[in-house]
Amino acid sequence: MAPIRTFIAAPSNLGLKPPAPGVAPGVRHLPEHLQQFSFASRAGAVQTIYLEPPTYHGDIDPETRMRNADAIRGYSIVLAEQVQDTVRAGRQAIVLGGDCSILLGCMLGLRSQGNYGLFFLDGHTDYMWPEHSATGGVAGMDLALVTGNGHEKLTDIHHCRPYVPEQQVFCCGNRVPDESYVQLIRQSQINYYDLDALRRFGLPATAVQFLQLVETRGLDGFWVHLDVDVLHNDLMPCVDSPQPGGLSYAELRSVLLPLLSAPACKGIDITILDPTLDPDGRYASVFVDHLTGILQDAATAVL
Repeated sequence: MAPIRTFIAAPSNLGLKPPAPGVAPGVRHLPEHLQQFSFASRAGAVQTIYLEPPTYHGDIDPETRMRNADAIRGYSIVLAEQVQDTVRAGRQAIVLGGDCSILLGCMLGLRSQGNYGLFFLDGHTDYMWPEHSATGGVAGMDLALVTGNGHEKLTDIHHCRPYVPEQQVFCCGNRVPDESYVQLIRQSQINYYDLDALRRFGLPATAVQFLQLVETRGLDGFWVHLDVDVLHNDLMPCVDSPQPGGLSYAELRSVLLPLLSAPACKGIDITILDPTLDPDGRYASVFVDHLTGILQDAATAVL
């Protein structure tokens, strides 16, 4: 049976540093940018919800050493309630950011419903806390925060820490080669595959292994996080931290299709494409073609 989908626009830019003094990050325009190409309807959404984010300031909270910490906490609660309502209604959520800090609200919403897994597909690990961050941006810490690492203001909302246990997370696609950057995640209990390891093991095989983990642990389902910077920089250069290399669209399809086809998949969040770096929509239009194609095929797949 094809999933009934709800499209949730969550255009928060609260988790990023200012690209220039006095300038707010442009990812806040992502939902309207993709909607130019009929993203929601082509993705099969029957309902559209817009969650207005707080005003961006970029201030670093002295208590947590994170930017916009109080605003992110408040917005995460609002987003969590919407994700919770969507899942409770038996619908699959498509949450379009914004930056990666929206993952907190997504996983908090699931945590209130039961015990879930997370497939984290990103060109970075996002597994660090403020003392390891040069920017104080929550968008670079989201995986650490949802697994309970960091200040309780963002890791223990509603006393739900962790929103997802490390053992129930696959982190895939990182291509930052700095060993000091990956040391933290290598020491964690997260199932970690950098881009090279992901390709060696096989992208479809990695997805299948994750689905087996969900089944053997008896989880209530899982969530998919997609940061578009996991794609090859030639295909998706309009991101805040571009790097050489990355996945092709064929590779993205090979890993996402089995995940999004699984009945246990409760939703996906999509982040980081900055419309101010894609003014004519050339990269967004191609991205929408590929991702909505995957979502359409996932809706009709028989597993």
